[in-house]
Amino acid sequence: MVARMALIPYADEDPQDARVREVLDRLPEPRINLFTMLANAPALIGPTLRLGEAILTKSDLDVVLRELTILHSARLTGTEYEWVQHEAIARLVGIGEEKIQAIDRGEIDGGALEPREALAMRLVSSLLKDDAPDPSLVKQAETELGRAQLIELLIVAGYYAMLGGVMRAVQLDVDSVLEKGMLDRDRLSGGG
Repeated sequence: MVARMALIPYADEDPQDARVREVLDRLPEPRINLFTMLANAPALIGPTLRLGEAILTKSDLDVVLRELTILHSARLTGTEYEWVQHEAIARLVGIGEEKIQAIDRGEIDGGALEPREALAMRLVSSLLKDDAPDPSLVKQAETELGRAQLIELLIVAGYYAMLGGVMRAVQLDVDSVLEKGMLDRDRLSGGG
């Protein structure tokens, strides 16, 4: 068993709150550390996980753009936990090593990414590093991706930046969806 070193206890370490115990009872096994940590906030874990599930299984956003966006968000925010989880998912859904490594190196405008992917990653960079993306970049992305995929891309980047903030604040221990047998290629291929 891996020693847990997170800054605050995981919900299953001492679930004194009855609502936390109820949430833990509903979470499927095996569960990743993120789920067990979020269970400390019983009122918000459900909506938080439902949005994540919708992003991963129902979104119209192209699955490659989704996973590249998540990886790029993890890289930009320094969130190792997200990187580990989604590097495995990216491979599972067929993203090549060349693209994953380009994102890891921050090389979004090189030869590894297709022009559409590079445009999306420039938008994510601007969203997460600047106050707001340049309007011309947003309009270019709308033209290239369409309105629905543009908005979903922005939601994905924002959602994973938010989760990354929680993970970094509590110093969430890195575990692996791959090692816990939680990866399902068909389910993670989304609606897009």
